[in-house]
Amino acid sequence: MITRGKADIFKPKVFLSSASSLFSETPSSIHEAMQHELWKVAVHNELQALLSNDTWSLCHLPSNRRAIGCKWLFKVKKNAGGTMDRYKARLVAKGFSQHAGLDFRDTFSPVMRAMTIQTVLAVAVMQGWLLRQIDVNNAFLNGNLTEDIYMEQPLGFEVTGATGQLLVCKLKKALYGFRQAPPAWFHTLKQFFVDQLGFRASKADPSLFVRTSSSDCLFFMVYVDDIVITGNSSTVIDTVVKQLYHSQRKYVLEILKKADMLGAAVTPTPMVSMPKLVTSDGNSPLVDAYLYRSVVGMLQYLCITRPDLSFCVNKLSQFMNSPSELHWKAVKRVLSYLVRTMEHGLSFSKGQFQLECYCDADWASSLENS
Repeated sequence: MITRGKADIFKPKVFLSSASSLFSETPSSIHEAMQHELWKVAVHNELQALLSNDTWSLCHLPSNRRAIGCKWLFKVKKNAGGTMDRYKARLVAKGFSQHAGLDFRDTFSPVMRAMTIQTVLAVAVMQGWLLRQIDVNNAFLNGNLTEDIYMEQPLGFEVTGATGQLLVCKLKKALYGFRQAPPAWFHTLKQFFVDQLGFRASKADPSLFVRTSSSDCLFFMVYVDDIVITGNSSTVIDTVVKQLYHSQRKYVLEILKKADMLGAAVTPTPMVSMPKLVTSDGNSPLVDAYLYRSVVGMLQYLCITRPDLSFCVNKLSQFMNSPSELHWKAVKRVLSYLVRTMEHGLSFSKGQFQLECYCDADWASSLENS
């Protein structure tokens, strides 16, 4: 629980220099990982975090229940420049085997809207407020479960009972991979903000928490396990931000690599005015729908710092169900534009601001909705 203290949850990350790496490839199994000291340390750090958080208790599996599987995932975390940061091992549950109504009920968790992030950051910089970003360590492990869930023990660390029978884990806290993990974590976080810190959830965006008084004004923006705090109180915020420049070069490179567009020729604009994009009429061949949805989904997140892409990404998002070759060509043009503008981002400066509203009278020239 967060109430145990800030130090228990918001832990500093351990950074590793590239010179210390003797094994930078991700292991394919827990057995392979345990053969390399740095990955072995990462595994033990993850397991210790689970045990210290009282994530489960060992017991015999009831005769009328089944145990959900789990697996180890490994990843070399990189910093914004693309160089190696640290080794990360994570134990995740095989949530795909859960049954609705028995193993879980609610799976929905609100996510911060891009417009909320842009607005709060712009106000913070223009007003000369302070900003602080917090990365919650093992966020989902702080969500309390309301269902009885049994999971197999982590591979490589199994324990047997007095009779020699293999025990299972009865979960007390949510685990990454469980269907109900996101809402369980958000409910715990919201309860802490509202009940103990005196914040209230915004009616416009439930992931934004606000606390105001005669002298202070504070905002908490929550995006899964990342929290940004801003306001005019120096007792809560450490860093004064005069100018904020936020780019996502590393993230853009990941999108280009996913679409095999790293060496693509550049284009001066993200979209052309003709031909107009419409729902497939059956004459245009369909493309890989999964790849299309994946790339466009990544572009949606990029729009937080690249509002120049908002229109074209919104248009491309309208064809997620059955994208055609024409739609995919439009996506590739956006990616070609990103190759040219990889260093672009939002730049805020201190000063006055004015809210303006616009109305698109012709539905963005849509041929289907006008």
